[in-house]
Amino acid sequence: MIAVLKRSTTQQQLDNFCEWIKSQGVGVHVYTGEYQTVVGLIGDVTKVDADMMAGLDIVESVTRISDPFKSANRKFHPDDSIIDISGKTTVGGDTFAIIAGPCSVESEEQILEVARAVKASGATMLRGGAFKPRTSPYDFQGLRADGIELLLEAKRETGLPIVTEIMNAAHLPLFEDVDVIQVGARNMQNFELLKELGKTKKPILLKRGLANTLKEFLMSAEYIMSGGNENVILCERGVRTFETYTRNTLDLSAVPMLQELTHLPIIVDPSHATGLSRLVRPMALAAAACGADGVMIEVHNNPQAALCDGPQSLTPEQFDEVVKSMHRILDVI
Repeated sequence: MIAVLKRSTTQQQLDNFCEWIKSQGVGVHVYTGEYQTVVGLIGDVTKVDADMMAGLDIVESVTRISDPFKSANRKFHPDDSIIDISGKTTVGGDTFAIIAGPCSVESEEQILEVARAVKASGATMLRGGAFKPRTSPYDFQGLRADGIELLLEAKRETGLPIVTEIMNAAHLPLFEDVDVIQVGARNMQNFELLKELGKTKKPILLKRGLANTLKEFLMSAEYIMSGGNENVILCERGVRTFETYTRNTLDLSAVPMLQELTHLPIIVDPSHATGLSRLVRPMALAAAACGADGVMIEVHNNPQAALCDGPQSLTPEQFDEVVKSMHRILDVI
């Protein structure tokens, strides 16, 4: 349920209204926009008298919301959310985020070389896997804490904010200086992890699961936001279908659909979606054209020797051309 308040409402009236709602055992989410104030009621609203609320002098309208996701719902927050990344860049609004870097951090030389290259090409953030969830237990699992230290070294040299994946809430102390914590597709419904991330204030990049609906995707975001952390970035990275020529099927229709449903920014990962470096460019351009708030692209200085996902990684030279092409698309739209 949401209540839209009249523009003449004072701060004292707003505070009194919220206290009255809370006294009925219902949570409150207040969004103050340029033209209106929206008060969202979160929880069991069956005992709240909507007619009595609508009759209050300060209330313009009352609407019941059937969607199970509340905090992530655009009805609660009509304007697009803009996520601040350590005061260095943003995701959402007029900014087109370009996150780039290797699937896995492999060495100091590798991550520094890639970081310098992607920054020179216009990347706004550096990605790199320190903890790697792999299908096979025999595959490279990442450098773990040492990988985060190498990412921080690259951050100090280039100034790029860093994005890296968490797999276990027990590892949170290691992520204290990480700018954006990524939740991978396999952990999208790791609800205990999401609850812990909700207690932090760090931006969370949440990837869509391998076979999850958009409603399930938004409910996972809701887990984080219900804990008090509203700094959530959604990432469409393809879903598993019957198709075998590509690693996954990139669902670009998810971008405009999510933009109708939620105020959270949505970026696209064409690397994991296709699994083939030659398909990254056209899908990155399509992501820019369909209105995504950014892309995340895997870049490796030597893809043939990569310890993880080499076939889908671009070289720095290929990445540079993709960035230039995306900007041409963005200029047009």
